Amino acid sequence: MAMDAEKLKLGFIGAGSLARSLSAALARKGFTVTAVASRSLASARIIETGITDCRAFASLQEAAGSCDLVFITTPDSAIAEVASKVEWRPGQMVVHTSGADSADLLKPAADMGAATGVFHPLQTLTGTGRSGNPFRGITITIEGAKPLLDVLCRIAERLEADPLELKPEARVLYHASAVIASNYLTALASLACRLWQEFGYRPERALQSLLPLMRGAVTNLEQTGLPECLTGPISRGDIATINRHLQALDETFPLHAGVYRSLGLATLDIARQKECLLPGRAGEIEHILTDKENHHANNHAEK
Repeated sequence: MAMDAEKLKLGFIGAGSLARSLSAALARKGFTVTAVASRSLASARIIETGITDCRAFASLQEAAGSCDLVFITTPDSAIAEVASKVEWRPGQMVVHTSGADSADLLKPAADMGAATGVFHPLQTLTGTGRSGNPFRGITITIEGAKPLLDVLCRIAERLEADPLELKPEARVLYHASAVIASNYLTALASLACRLWQEFGYRPERALQSLLPLMRGAVTNLEQTGLPECLTGPISRGDIATINRHLQALDETFPLHAGVYRSLGLATLDIARQKECLLPGRAGEIEHILTDKENHHANNHAEK
């Protein structure tokens, strides 16, 4: 008989932004969130006050002992320590929410007979606000043996997310992809805004102008997909423009020039997949992007 996930008593160890978002969303979906513990009792009480019948604990053991399924939502570096500090019951379920780590991080709990797994929402969560559902439509990667795997799948589906079982050995590359898609997008926006200061505008004004462009790129990714959504000078084989960009960047922001070259090579791979370049043009662009010393000569030749 399948385990009824909605009847389980759920608890959280760690009261940061993910715990706040996930506990509130689960409670709104009818799950029973009964306990939360954190190094900061004040943080735990923020969750307690927003969920009926949820209690904040100073003791990790008391919080965990009152639950059937415990989400360890601490920073990644504290997960193994938490797992080793609690006396887990045989059959109790324990999951962490790290993207890069497998359930092996919970070996102390598994050695005591607990069922261990991973539940990682592929989304940035601030923990602010208790309305809406920040999990709707996202992917949540899960790991574990049955029946825990079925429980995690059910929880993800009730959150209107897409559960995806991920093998332990895939987790590091999976998490690296998430960092590139999310954190590095923020870094790229910051680099792009920095260029605007060179011609007299503050980063805030730059971001206001660039955000619609970024949204448009994301919309094209969603509606058209890779590689067909690619636009821009590399997609067009516009060597003169690429050379002018590099000359300006080398003279003013060498760090940005290095980023431009590295991402240009990644963009060139997409252009090759799209098959949008004239014969030989991809090789010319690759040479420009990898040969810092000679790109000025290439620029003159193109003209």
